[in-house]
Amino acid sequence: MDPLTGDAVRLRDFRPDDLEDLLAITGDDRVTNWMSFDSHTRADAQRLLDGCIANATVEPRTIYGLAVARPDDDRVIGFARLAFSGVQAAKLGYMIAADHWGHGYATDAARTTLRFAFGPLALHRVTAAIGPENSASIAVVKHLGFTYEGHLRDHVFTNGGWRDSLLFSLLSTETAALTPR
Repeated sequence: MDPLTGDAVRLRDFRPDDLEDLLAITGDDRVTNWMSFDSHTRADAQRLLDGCIANATVEPRTIYGLAVARPDDDRVIGFARLAFSGVQAAKLGYMIAADHWGHGYATDAARTTLRFAFGPLALHRVTAAIGPENSASIAVVKHLGFTYEGHLRDHVFTNGGWRDSLLFSLLSTETAALTPR
């Protein structure tokens, strides 16, 4: 897949040499505190990386696990995921390295992924499930036009306990916030 370019990020398929950058993100408790998985060991990060690389070769492709990089630097600063989940539907996920928080990278990575989802992939619906305490991620989806759909109780088991999620969705007819400025 050709890289996807946003305003502040570039999304590309993962490569084997991305392991250290990926581990720095998925192995960081500051990041995984908000995610649906515990912090990764090197072996966990290797499995995730191998899975992303393998998913990129599947036809038809139904999972896009993409590296987030800045346009001027190819190092991985985040992860964006789009996983098909039904007819013309997918689940969106994203994470940014803690040292890069507050620069709009998560918003731009999500926006760029959504432009791809509703453009070339012709999806109708994309959902995002976010922990109720993750105000930064909730702000991202609200900024992009998502609608709150409900509260999922004990949705994921992570960091030693069950966590609720808030479910948000965006339909192909609601993408005004995704258009270039």
